[in-house]
Amino acid sequence: MTICTIPYALVVDDDPIILMGACDILEDAGFRFYEANDGDEAIELLRKYGESVVLLFSDVDMPGKTNGFALAHHVAEHWPAIEIVIASGHVMAAAGDMPEKATFLRKPFNSPMVHAHLRNILPDGKKPAPLKDAV
Repeated sequence: MTICTIPYALVVDDDPIILMGACDILEDAGFRFYEANDGDEAIELLRKYGESVVLLFSDVDMPGKTNGFALAHHVAEHWPAIEIVIASGHVMAAAGDMPEKATFLRKPFNSPMVHAHLRNILPDGKKPAPLKDAV
């Protein structure tokens, strides 16, 4: 018997429309997801579910003490197995803003853009079936 495991992503954005859109895009890519409205909430979710998360997909500018760059560094330090994608339409990542393994995606993004980005950055063992099967 084969056990089918669907990977989890943690999606973080304070704009509910963008959060919903990003979740839809990742769901279409084959992910289950947890949602957070800011970096502080994301850290709390990771404390509970971090072992099941393979991807952090986060905005940069958010309310609270932890912006997307700080969240990315925190995740890289405490959950090094999680792949990290940071997105923004207002801020460009400068040297040192993100951990070395993190990648940046410019907003506005769409499904083909995100799916292609994830196909390129995710190791095969972390890709959901739809990203493996697509050409």
